[in-house]
Amino acid sequence: MRWTGGLAALLTLSFAAGCATTPAPAPRPAAETAPEPGEITRSGDPYPSTYRPLPSRPTLIRNATVLTAAGPAIAGGSVLLRDGKVAAVGRDVAAPADAIVVDAAGRWVTPGVIDVHSHLGVYASPGVDAHGDGNEATDPVTAEVWAEHSVWPQDPQFPLALAGGVTSMLVLPGSANLIGGRSVTLKNVPARTVQAMKFPGAPYGLKMACGENPKRVYGGRNRAPSTRMGNVAGYRAAFLAAQYYRREWEEYAESGQEGDEDEEWDDEDDRPEIDLGLETLAGVLAGDILVHNHCYRADEMAIMLDLAREFGFKIAAFHHAVEAYKIADLLAAAGTCGAMWADWWGFKMEALDGIRENIALVDAAGGGCAIVHSDSAEGIQRLNQEAAKVIGAANRAGIPVSREQAIRWITLNPAKAMGIADLTGSLEPRKMADVVLWSGDPFSVYTKADQVYIDGALVYERGNPALTPRTDFSVGQEGGR
Repeated sequence: MRWTGGLAALLTLSFAAGCATTPAPAPRPAAETAPEPGEITRSGDPYPSTYRPLPSRPTLIRNATVLTAAGPAIAGGSVLLRDGKVAAVGRDVAAPADAIVVDAAGRWVTPGVIDVHSHLGVYASPGVDAHGDGNEATDPVTAEVWAEHSVWPQDPQFPLALAGGVTSMLVLPGSANLIGGRSVTLKNVPARTVQAMKFPGAPYGLKMACGENPKRVYGGRNRAPSTRMGNVAGYRAAFLAAQYYRREWEEYAESGQEGDEDEEWDDEDDRPEIDLGLETLAGVLAGDILVHNHCYRADEMAIMLDLAREFGFKIAAFHHAVEAYKIADLLAAAGTCGAMWADWWGFKMEALDGIRENIALVDAAGGGCAIVHSDSAEGIQRLNQEAAKVIGAANRAGIPVSREQAIRWITLNPAKAMGIADLTGSLEPRKMADVVLWSGDPFSVYTKADQVYIDGALVYERGNPALTPRTDFSVGQEGGR
């Protein structure tokens, strides 16, 4: 029953989006993204995205207040979605003859919400030990593990996040380790496999953690690290090994270029051994994998910026970053985002010096990149309200924050930190048509997501059972109802 119900839900989404006038693009051939079966290689992605947008029809949402995340709000504005992309945004946008027209008078339109810090799928619901797949807490450095290999697409929390307007998310390993492994960027769509959710073209991330977590997890076992200086020594040792590993492969590649460029090496004895963990760290050093660093205290974030300079990589974002307001200028100068909670604080020593104006102060620094994140299966359902808390706290403190600024905290800025801002995160022509139609001001506690579009397909509509997705697991538990 549960398998049949899950397929029915998926088919319902496809057909409810309307008769497709534009076929979904075919996936890229496997040879472009993955090695040949049985081939030992360092190139390509052995687990490529198989995501295909759901069928969609041209859709014009008009008469709304539009927050584009790329410019001023547009009163009485329109957004045209066509062929899975944002086709036009403005006050005078004509509807194609075959378009669905949505009158959004009194309502607001924004880009889809993006959560840069999620554990959906790796800490799935029901929250039992059997679903605790986010931390490979067996060694301080587990760069070899990939979060996508723990993601359970049937996690009932995915559709709950969709009802909160979340169209994409970065799913990370937990923070038990100094280096916890690769993250994966997902589109929030119903799927049977994690590959069918993988955001096409998104770079991988690397989860790192500093502070209390790794030293508590491993120090309590009489193992290193047990101190913050042990943490830093652990990072340095790992990246030093990655430098040697990278150099070894570079020298091997250079030696192979002597003579005929098409000549293949037959002497496998000279080939360096592939190390899965060092492959990931070498990817960081090459700039191909983005670092997402769990870090609370200002002094530790400053040290991590120094460590990144020492080894020649960039930290895309500090996550949680409770004391980011103390070094907002340093973050801006480094081009590093601060991904933060609106008001979580005080639950451990390194979280003790939090202030409600943290996000606004990071945003106010010249070139600052502030993000509201969740780290919570509940918080991801209301990231718009979390951002609203910051607006209120900042305004009370005399720090003016506009809605045009705040919408970027949950759309464009997380897209920047995840390396997908050229594809999504704002309502601009040619970007993915990931869009939320809200019942009112998205920063009001009374507002709900009325409709959610992913790549132009209507995937959620409040009050419409046919467009209220349920995972196969949920269908099965409910007896197929």
